[in-house]
Amino acid sequence: MYLTYFKGSWSEGNTPLFGAMDHAVWLGSSVFDGARAIRGKTPDLRLHLARVVQSAQRLGLHCPYQVDELEALCRDGIRQFPADAELYIRPLVFGTDGLLIPDADQSSFALTLFDAPLPPFSGFSACLSVLRRPDPSMAPTDAKASCLYPNSTKALREAKDRGFDNAVVCDSHGKVAEFATANIFLVTESGEVVTPIANGSFLSGITRARVIGLLRDDGTQVIERSVAPEELLKATEIFNTGNYGKVTPCIRYEDRSLAIGPVATRARDLYFSWMEAQ
Repeated sequence: MYLTYFKGSWSEGNTPLFGAMDHAVWLGSSVFDGARAIRGKTPDLRLHLARVVQSAQRLGLHCPYQVDELEALCRDGIRQFPADAELYIRPLVFGTDGLLIPDADQSSFALTLFDAPLPPFSGFSACLSVLRRPDPSMAPTDAKASCLYPNSTKALREAKDRGFDNAVVCDSHGKVAEFATANIFLVTESGEVVTPIANGSFLSGITRARVIGLLRDDGTQVIERSVAPEELLKATEIFNTGNYGKVTPCIRYEDRSLAIGPVATRARDLYFSWMEAQ
């Protein structure tokens, strides 16, 4: 089920939003975010909503709603689904008018909620992509901008053509940035829990920050630093964090099989315990 709020009302299905001359269609002036409603819980919802407002500003757009108004819209939409639903919440801000530069005051907005069951904690496979993440001097990497995602989908197609589910993408300096669809963590041979330091080339995610905090509060040191791709070939665990699956283990990287390890398992348990306590 898809439920979309657009121009003051809710509708079901794939609601039409764009005109043929809209700026977002021609020049990619749109930003979005992803949040979750899981059996009535909405972990970090306001942080995701604040980020879409900020992303819009950074792309020269203006979100017509403030965070309180966005939260009220989200909760109105959630109430229209069963209480045990697992939902994806996707606010979208997009440009309509303007030639090359979008007219910020004419930005439009849509909010879509849809059924998206959490993936099982069974793991995924990944390989190293030949593609790179752009650095901040090359693209609007400080926003969750739609125009960044064709690079991700190209990396995913490359991975799937090689028989993998996902791809690890490096930054412009050749250091590990993230998976094509989520942030990356690894456990080294010496037992260090490591995640690439945020350097502006990838979105340092809200779930990433939440998991780092929860692990540290639980007594696990998490190190943020540059990561060479060769380190993944020796890691004892690799896992991702992201809004869609929250914490998901990588069980095959290139030609190596990996166990679903204790750090990923603990991170997931901590996350959902924290969520249920909200």
